[in-house]
Amino acid sequence: MKIIECKAYRELVSYIFWGAATTLVNYSVYFSCTKVFHIHYLAGNVIAWIISVIFAFMVNKIFVFKSKTWNLPNLFWQVLQFVSARIFSGGLETLLLLVLVSFMGYDDSIIKVLAGIIVIIVNYIFSKWIIFNEKSTKISS
Repeated sequence: MKIIECKAYRELVSYIFWGAATTLVNYSVYFSCTKVFHIHYLAGNVIAWIISVIFAFMVNKIFVFKSKTWNLPNLFWQVLQFVSARIFSGGLETLLLLVLVSFMGYDDSIIKVLAGIIVIIVNYIFSKWIIFNEKSTKISS
């Protein structure tokens, strides 16, 4: 029982660490786009999303969930699931930004941070129980 608890704790701490790093990548790109390059906040959010999804897949696969699935069919399936989940959570974040900034007038910086918290929780649920769950990603090869 202690080994399972230790693994779960390590995984959670690792997810938080790499999630923070992914969030830093996302926010760095987003705020560079919007504040430095004066790109519209929705376009900046899409650019930040693409870059952070690539980063997040690699660190989640290798460091957080220690997925050993590297054959091409399984890797493709994981990437497909990961990107699909991130499209859902990225769409959710973009919708929150659109509604709360454009329609309700809240500050985009505050909403970006609050929406990010929701996205982190949603992404963990998808990654933990679906995408990097070795039992659910095995494809016969």
